[in-house]
Amino acid sequence: MVAGVVGSSGSRRAPNVYARLEKPVWAPPAWLFGPVWTALYASIGVAGRRMVRDAVPARLWGLHGGQLLLNAAWPWVFFTVRDKRASLTVIAMLDAVLAAEIAALAPRGRLAASALAPYLGWSLFATALNARVSDPGEPR
Repeated sequence: MVAGVVGSSGSRRAPNVYARLEKPVWAPPAWLFGPVWTALYASIGVAGRRMVRDAVPARLWGLHGGQLLLNAAWPWVFFTVRDKRASLTVIAMLDAVLAAEIAALAPRGRLAASALAPYLGWSLFATALNARVSDPGEPR
């Protein structure tokens, strides 16, 4: 929940920034992000609960915490700081840490790993979108 609150506070400018971006034709409409993130945060919660139940080792909690920190940082870097290169770095790191978490969880916590799979899919999609958008008011 903390990652969601911190990330959403970094997204205060998101509606205005997103509307102004030059986006590819496959970019989702702005209204879709709220419902998608609600479902994804629910699945992250399910994964966390399963991790507790499966008594996963501390290093897996480190990966879980790391991906949540990166998740919370990305909206700040993209929508508030408005640095495309830095936001691509943050989201690429999120993708890598999340993939590592899923791979490490799979042998001992298949349900937790499965609950994180849609989140990784969305994050990879968001990475591609982040790479493709441009702000007409910013230098290219």
